[in-house]
Amino acid sequence: MDWIDTTEQEAFREDVRDLIGQMPARYQEMAKHDWPGSYTQWARDRISDDPDAREDAASWLAAFADRGWVAPHWPQEYGGGGLSPMEQFILNQEIADSNAPGAGSNVGIGMLGPALIVHGTEEQKRRFLPPILQGDVVWAQGFSEPGAGSDLASLQTRAVRDGDEYVINGQKIWTTHGHYADWVLLLTRTDPEAPKHRGISFLLVDKYSPGVTVRPIIDMGWGHEVNETFFEDVRIPADHIVGEENRGWYVAMTLLDNERSNIAGAVRMERTIRQLLEYVGSEEGGRKSRIGDLDSLRQRIAQHFVEAGVMFNFSLRIITIQAHGQVPNYEASVSKLFGSEVSRELDNDGVKAFGLYSNLWDPLESHTPFEARFTRGWVRGVPGTIAGGSSEVQRNVIATRGLGLPRG
Repeated sequence: MDWIDTTEQEAFREDVRDLIGQMPARYQEMAKHDWPGSYTQWARDRISDDPDAREDAASWLAAFADRGWVAPHWPQEYGGGGLSPMEQFILNQEIADSNAPGAGSNVGIGMLGPALIVHGTEEQKRRFLPPILQGDVVWAQGFSEPGAGSDLASLQTRAVRDGDEYVINGQKIWTTHGHYADWVLLLTRTDPEAPKHRGISFLLVDKYSPGVTVRPIIDMGWGHEVNETFFEDVRIPADHIVGEENRGWYVAMTLLDNERSNIAGAVRMERTIRQLLEYVGSEEGGRKSRIGDLDSLRQRIAQHFVEAGVMFNFSLRIITIQAHGQVPNYEASVSKLFGSEVSRELDNDGVKAFGLYSNLWDPLESHTPFEARFTRGWVRGVPGTIAGGSSEVQRNVIATRGLGLPRG
């Protein structure tokens, strides 16, 4: 690994910082504070009742589009940026460091686009790719089900061919962006008799089709980011299948080959710790914090700062593997497991740092310390150890693929 930018990488980093300088004033103000919903901010603003919010979403997307960075990893022939893995790393690092929101449909750019580019028909590419780049369509992911999360291949949502249509029945859960989305990319079972990985198809569903119902899931911190989605006799055209029927599992696996370094997590953790130290050094923070009185807590915060550096190097290792034309395997699991677990530990120690003040939830309440970041983070961080492959699954991958241990 090389920790120093090349001349070309340094120039690219300056281009990214120039982009960040164009961030709308409202986003710049938001970036000064904790906003855990930043990855959905653009999607929310895009359909906001506030015309200023819609204008912010449009201008921020346009700033990315002018550089071809709405979909940085897509090939240029499909409207993407064609950026190298290291350029993607730098782009994501600088965006995270500035606490800026993303621009465009996360699921559409990161999941559907790569799947269509590899497996889609030319008609599908012409129809579905441009609206993603233009910000006209937001996509949601319909993979997990109440009985099929980590063991996704056990999914039971059914799609039955009926002439020129598929008829879909079933339920999906944890549908991020479901309440902002226009379309859903869906894994369904089309052959119940086939081995579970081989009877699955990848379908594209208009969320406003008759029979689709999206219901909110309110998390433990009273936030609304995910949903449950029901499909009741939903009919879609048969040409909305991506790839071959019963081969959808392999289409979905294409998504895993994209940039997976999680550099944003490392950057956010280090930034949070720096801001915490600045806060407790102030008169207000010093009065509300117990860090100055507890040496063990100071040691823990110092350890977390070191862990943020370890996370960064895990991320850099993964992107270096990709830059050499290889696909990370257990290395990605190591990074994901480490990152989600140490983030939980930081939130836990952050809650301890403010004692009884951590019972305050409202970030705008005058007595609330540090915008209630750790209180909210501790509660909302639980899904982080589950989403994208639970910690248990990651440990199994590390054991079998990384350490060569036999399956139990």
